[in-house]
Amino acid sequence: MTQSTPVPATAPDDPEPDEPTGSPARAERPSLRDRLSRWDVRYSPYLYVAPFFVIFGVVGLFPLLFTAYVSLFDWELIEDDPTFLGLGNYATLLGDSQFWTTLTNTLSIFLVSSVPQIIIAVLLAALLNTRVRFPTGWRVAVLMPYVASLVALGIIFANLFGPQYGLVNGVLELLGLDRVDWQADRFASHVAIAVMVNWRWTGYNALIVLAAMQAIPKEVHEAAVVDGAGAIRRFVSVTLPMLRPTLIFVVITSTIGGLQIFTEPKLFDAMPGSNNGGSTHQFQTITLYLYQAAFEREDLGYASAIAWVLFLLVIGIALINFMLTRRIASTGGER
Repeated sequence: MTQSTPVPATAPDDPEPDEPTGSPARAERPSLRDRLSRWDVRYSPYLYVAPFFVIFGVVGLFPLLFTAYVSLFDWELIEDDPTFLGLGNYATLLGDSQFWTTLTNTLSIFLVSSVPQIIIAVLLAALLNTRVRFPTGWRVAVLMPYVASLVALGIIFANLFGPQYGLVNGVLELLGLDRVDWQADRFASHVAIAVMVNWRWTGYNALIVLAAMQAIPKEVHEAAVVDGAGAIRRFVSVTLPMLRPTLIFVVITSTIGGLQIFTEPKLFDAMPGSNNGGSTHQFQTITLYLYQAAFEREDLGYASAIAWVLFLLVIGIALINFMLTRRIASTGGER
């Protein structure tokens, strides 16, 4: 007789454990690798740009601040015990007639050189942006004056604008005009120096503007052509407004270079070794006057005051140019 195996009674299902009502579970502590990864994302960009700021602080910021410190003293070149003057050098500078003459000369040369330089650079870039043959050769050609030795260019242009046997005066005579004493006449000397500056820097600025022109999307010009805009209209209403950041950069760099001009008027002076900028300081710039005060009169305190006034002048005119350029470009873009 078969014996049946008893079936065990089914045990009731255990109730699910209640969720903990206490404090939440503690988050896992990040590993060393995770912390290093976070630090890398957070601090690596600062480490990458740190070399620039270190070098700038050593060769840029420290000399600037030290120059401001020296400008407060009567500091001779070989003197070990300078005398504190406070703002005395600046007060003397404001009453110095030669300083105001050099300031006028600097602004005049800057305006005569920078305005035509930027206009010609934009037009030259527009010409190079067309379908010309051998475009690379033309671009190298416009950059050649910038690559050439500035001293050699200065000597060549000083001879071209020579009062007696200069080529420029020879051309003027062929045209029936009178000779010009390019070094003795104040405004004529400014024009001659401006020609030297424009010869060297126009091609360089033109290539910068050309690079910005070629970065403009072709679809924008194609849309303007569909709307019936001609070449001049596209250049004025499309190209120029989109060149605003580049034009601002070119204007600011031209301002800085134009107000710190030194080599061209130095080489244009007919008297070797002279820093006077002519017999009556007719083309002496602020930097030439600074050099004269520091290394001829050996007055480092006064020269430092000139340097700081020039620094503030450059910053002020650069800001004015920035605002004007931005406003003109914005107005052109709204048309």
